[in-house]
Amino acid sequence: MLVVMKAHATPEQVQAVCEHIEQLGFRAHALPGAQRTAIGITGNQGEVDRGNLEFLPGVAEVIRVSKPYKLASRDVKEEDTIIRFPGTDAIIGGGKNVAIVAGPCSIETREQAFTIADQVAASGAQFFRGGAYKPRTSPYAFQGLGLEALEIMAEIRERTGMRIITEAIDNETLELVAEYADVIQIGARNMQNFSLLKKAGKTRKPVLVKRGMSATLDEFLMAAEYVMSEGNYQVILCERGVRTFADHTRNTLDLSIVPAVQRLSHLPILVDPSHGTGKRNKVVPMARAAVAVGADGVMVEVHHEPDKALSDGPQSIYPDQFATMMDELEQIAAVLHRRVPRGIHVGTATA
Repeated sequence: MLVVMKAHATPEQVQAVCEHIEQLGFRAHALPGAQRTAIGITGNQGEVDRGNLEFLPGVAEVIRVSKPYKLASRDVKEEDTIIRFPGTDAIIGGGKNVAIVAGPCSIETREQAFTIADQVAASGAQFFRGGAYKPRTSPYAFQGLGLEALEIMAEIRERTGMRIITEAIDNETLELVAEYADVIQIGARNMQNFSLLKKAGKTRKPVLVKRGMSATLDEFLMAAEYVMSEGNYQVILCERGVRTFADHTRNTLDLSIVPAVQRLSHLPILVDPSHGTGKRNKVVPMARAAVAVGADGVMVEVHHEPDKALSDGPQSIYPDQFATMMDELEQIAAVLHRRVPRGIHVGTATA
C-alpha cells in the first residue's frame, strides 16, 4: 500500500501518518519527492484497510501497489533518486550527470593503488573502485588485502577527493567496509544473499547492488527492495552482464535492462562493461553504448600493468585508454543533453 500526501502536507502530518501505520503493526517508509511525499507501507501480508488512513490530515489518497518491489517502484516515487555525497559536488542519478567509477579490480599494493588512483583522478573520475575483499571462484586465487586495502583507499580519498566504492562479501566484512567506504558494493554472487542485503540496509551508507549472473529484472529490483525495506533508500543498481551461451565474451552485457529499470524504478543504474565483457578491447565500446542508452554512470577497471594484475587483468583498460574514454563519453553525453563531470570538488555544496 502507498499513502500519497497532499502537496502542502506538513512534516507533522507526515509524521502522524507514519506513527499511525506503525501502530497498525506495519512499517512506514516516507519518501519525499519534488511535489509530494509518499509513504510506503511494508510488513503487511495482505491488503491494508485504507479506511482510517484516507481521513488522516494531509492525506491525498491511498493506493495499492501491485508490484512485488514496493519501495523501488516509480509507483511510490515518480522522481529519480539522486545519491549525494555530503561535502562534495559528486552525485549519482538524476539523469543529467554521468558518474564515472574507475580503479583496479583489487588493491594489490599501496604503490599500485596510488599509481592508478592518481591517473584516473587526473582524467576526471569522481569515484574510485577497488577490491579489499575478493570473492574468487578458486580458493587459491588472491582474496584481497582486507583492512590494509581499506586504509589505502581512505588515503586515496584524502589525497584525490574521489569517493570510494568497495565490496562487502559477507556480514563479517560489512561493518569494516561501511566504516571506510562511501558506497558499499554488494557483488553479483551476493545479489540474493538476503541477510547481507538486510544488514546493508541497516547502514546509512549508499549501497550499490550488482545484478546476479542469472537474475531477472524483477529479481534484480527485489534485491534492492531488501536493502530499502530496512530503511536505507540510497540504493544504486549496477548491470554487469549475465551468463549466456555466448563464448566471445566473459558475460553478456545486457544494456536493454537500463531503460527497463528506468521505466519501472526511480533508482539510478550504472553499467560495468569490464565484468560485462571480460575483454579489454570491448570495455570502451560498451562504455560508450552504456552512456548512449541512458545509464546513470559507468564503472570500469583500470590497471597500469594489467599483465601483472592479481585479478581480472584481461578486462582492465590502461590509464591512457581511460583518458580517451572520458573524452568520448563526454561527447556522447552532450548529444543527449547530459554531462560527464570532470574531477571532484570537495567542500562544494551539492546542486
